[in-house]
Amino acid sequence: MATARPILLAAGGTGGHLFPAEALAVALGRHGVTVHLATDERASRYGGQFPAEAIHEIPSATPSGGSVGGKVVAALKLGQGVLESFFMENRVKPLAVVGFGGYPTVPPVLAASLRGIPTVIHEQNGVLGRANRLLAPRARVIATGFAEVRGLAPGLRGRLVQTGNPVRPAVLEAAKTPFSPPGPDGTLDLVVFGGSQGARVMSDILPPALALMKPAHRARLSIVQQAREEDLERVRAAYAELGVKAELAPFFRDLPARIAAADLVVGRSGASTVAELGVIGRPAILVPLPHSLDGDQAANAAALAAAGGAVVIPQADFTPERLAGELAARLEDPDTLVRAADAARRSGISDASERLAAVVMRLAGLQLKETAA
Repeated sequence: MATARPILLAAGGTGGHLFPAEALAVALGRHGVTVHLATDERASRYGGQFPAEAIHEIPSATPSGGSVGGKVVAALKLGQGVLESFFMENRVKPLAVVGFGGYPTVPPVLAASLRGIPTVIHEQNGVLGRANRLLAPRARVIATGFAEVRGLAPGLRGRLVQTGNPVRPAVLEAAKTPFSPPGPDGTLDLVVFGGSQGARVMSDILPPALALMKPAHRARLSIVQQAREEDLERVRAAYAELGVKAELAPFFRDLPARIAAADLVVGRSGASTVAELGVIGRPAILVPLPHSLDGDQAANAAALAAAGGAVVIPQADFTPERLAGELAARLEDPDTLVRAADAARRSGISDASERLAAVVMRLAGLQLKETAA
């Protein structure tokens, strides 16, 4: 039987924030907890199937950057969001509010703290985001994806709990696929993606890197690659000229399954990507987005590299020559892939959603079901 009063999840309308919120919603549902979602207008692209009893669209804006006038407008919009959240929470009466980062989480979490509702913030990255930095002093618990998180005031460290980054059910399903590296003469299945802000560099570097490789090495590659719509034809033509088997698309809805089928992943290092690589257990070459706020992608990549699951290449060093050498080395010594896959899996926290659900439910005064999966 579902709880009469819900737990309210607040997440910005991007996959990086909504996916872990979705994973927590599923975990809470297994414990019979009703979930509501507070988000912004962008969530319709990702959250149409979000497992919530109700979705509340709350005004928000990003005050950092831009002109003084723009910051004033953003502050006013955030203020409007706090007011709307205050009245919405008065109607909904959530037992607790959980924020997943991004400025759309500020109004619901701030309103909850003003009403005395227990609050949790979850930081997916290795650096505390700006919205979470603003909310941290008001949160009763600060849950984290990584053991080390930069940017937190020393006086708040007692509130930290590492839960890991919750991953979607599709990732847990993909994690059931065992890693099977290529043999000495086998095909290396390469999965390449860059996210909405990073696919262009992959399209620019991969084809010339493969052109530099020995024909015998190149013939052993099979590529699945995310590419922007405007880059598809030139990349496809380059691979065809090189005789490389490749499947290209602007977006793969089954990306977790694609990662599970890979021998090596080349990609960015957003928090969800790093968490999924760990849970599925696949080796990676990570190229952190160089202009990500506060260097969060570099911190995420460093954590997986320290565990032995990835090699990190700064974008300035991500040249065709460097990538060609990295791929050739793995083709010549597939055991390096096995060791990295094992290390990645050891670093992953597959039950992060259950860990976070336990934290939230305790704070809300709810009893965990011991038999929940």
